[in-house]
Amino acid sequence: MREVRTLAPAYYATPARGWRRDVWAILHPPYTAWHLSYVLIGASLAPHIDLRRLGPSLIAFLLAVGISAHALDELRGRPLRTEIPAGVLWAAAIAGLVGAVGLGLAGVTVVGPALLPFIAAGVLFVFAYNLELLGGRLHGDFWFALSWGAFPVLTAYFAQTGRLSIGAIAAAAAAYALSFGQRALSTPARTLRRKARAVSGTLTLSDGSDIELGMPILLGPLELALRAFSWGVVLLALGLVAARLL
Repeated sequence: MREVRTLAPAYYATPARGWRRDVWAILHPPYTAWHLSYVLIGASLAPHIDLRRLGPSLIAFLLAVGISAHALDELRGRPLRTEIPAGVLWAAAIAGLVGAVGLGLAGVTVVGPALLPFIAAGVLFVFAYNLELLGGRLHGDFWFALSWGAFPVLTAYFAQTGRLSIGAIAAAAAAYALSFGQRALSTPARTLRRKARAVSGTLTLSDGSDIELGMPILLGPLELALRAFSWGVVLLALGLVAARLL
């Protein structure tokens, strides 16, 4: 049996303690940027990009996903091992969601009342997924991919145009697939980083040689793929917006 050294709870977090580390970790910068990219992708599919609508859409999802959802997630078992007081986490979660809803309601005056179901769905996703309400029925891979992948694409497109389109639905399906794959990679990676106490085993190849299984072999490919995909989706989104605006 091979002992596993104590790892940081995420590859973008450091083992060191302190409020700066805690705030950085709880924002999940690579994943937040990844999912905000879906907002850019959805908006870039519109016939014309209205920056006055895109800006509030980005900020609303940053508040709802980057702050509120992640604060609620940390309240359930402290997966990132932060020392942020529970009251501060609750305040961040509520303030983030209130800000996001406020921006959404302001958008209703521009886009129309048809935006209201998107706002309601966003609130449901934040609370139901991150607090594992309804017995955790909305906390699985399907709901993650729907709420963190497909939903931002559709909402951003609708905020630009006031309607949906076949192209937007297809792009949302692509974001759903990417997010489903993200979850398939991140779930075992989190297990190794946050729960594994030891690693043991041997991989025997067809030529008879053996490879000792260890943390680098098990965790390395998972996080390398997550890093590559997070950068790739962000750059793709920026490229699409730049192609439309420049």
